[in-house]
Amino acid sequence: MAVDKIYIAGHRGMVGSAIMRILQQQGQRNFVTRTHAELDLTNQAAVQAFFQIEKPTQVYLAAAKVGGIHANNTYPAEFIYQNLMVQANVIDAAFRSGVQKLLFLGSSCIYPKLAPQPMAEDALLTGTLEPTNEPYAIAKIAGIKLCESYNRQYGQSHSVDYRSVMPTNLYGPGDNYHPENSHVIPALIRRFHEAKINNTSNVTIWGSGTPRREFLYVNDMAAASVFVMNLPKATLDAHTQPMGSHINVGFGDDITIKELALTVGKTVGYQGAIDFDTSKPDGSPRKLMDTSRLNALGWQAKVSLVSGLATAYQDFIAQATS
Repeated sequence: MAVDKIYIAGHRGMVGSAIMRILQQQGQRNFVTRTHAELDLTNQAAVQAFFQIEKPTQVYLAAAKVGGIHANNTYPAEFIYQNLMVQANVIDAAFRSGVQKLLFLGSSCIYPKLAPQPMAEDALLTGTLEPTNEPYAIAKIAGIKLCESYNRQYGQSHSVDYRSVMPTNLYGPGDNYHPENSHVIPALIRRFHEAKINNTSNVTIWGSGTPRREFLYVNDMAAASVFVMNLPKATLDAHTQPMGSHINVGFGDDITIKELALTVGKTVGYQGAIDFDTSKPDGSPRKLMDTSRLNALGWQAKVSLVSGLATAYQDFIAQATS
């Protein structure tokens, strides 16, 4: 039996590197990777040439331009253009080179701003998106539909089986701790750490602190991705539809941003005051994923927020001192 040759697009990112770690733990050794400097995934000709030369048998599409509210608001053109191009190029080149198994990683922001909570997969395209990250969300929705369209057109003739998973907010080793362009957990870790080091008396958080968010440790997301990729097709088909094939991946519980800030502050050891700037945007009031589809398939998250934050803070310290 031929050994799978696995291409992880975005292998240096938080999720891609975690997927590689999980696969290595399972004994996988045959990887093909390229850094952004080696292969620009927005360049169609370069991507097609790469696939024709390397001919991987499995693809994990974890490469994306990502960021928090500030980054999405500041660079909307880059977020929609780069993500659309990466997805279109990789998925089409995978098909043209004979790849039958591909996993596309999306985001919980694909769902409407006011979607019923918890957000089930069938809430997709039922309402208006959150304005601050609409361009990114549109790109991720297109990625889902690319996978479904290739399945519908080439599933029978070419045994194409392209799957999609939609994670909730992720955090953990390999995160981006940029002072402006990071997501909420790494941003809070950095700010509380700097406040502790500088003996700052108070830290101000954007928004009211009342929105609720769900957070998933990145190793759990990677494990779920490998689990979904390797599910028997008949099993997956029994739980999905051809035009509703994506699967939510979440922790199954959420907390307020205020509770999160207090927990991160405690993890870091910051003892000052925490204030909230209500003039800043809150984003969606709640974003909890309905993970009943994935749970029914046999997978559940394992790492608690307190445990995951402790590891994330250790990773931040390691990055800051390296």
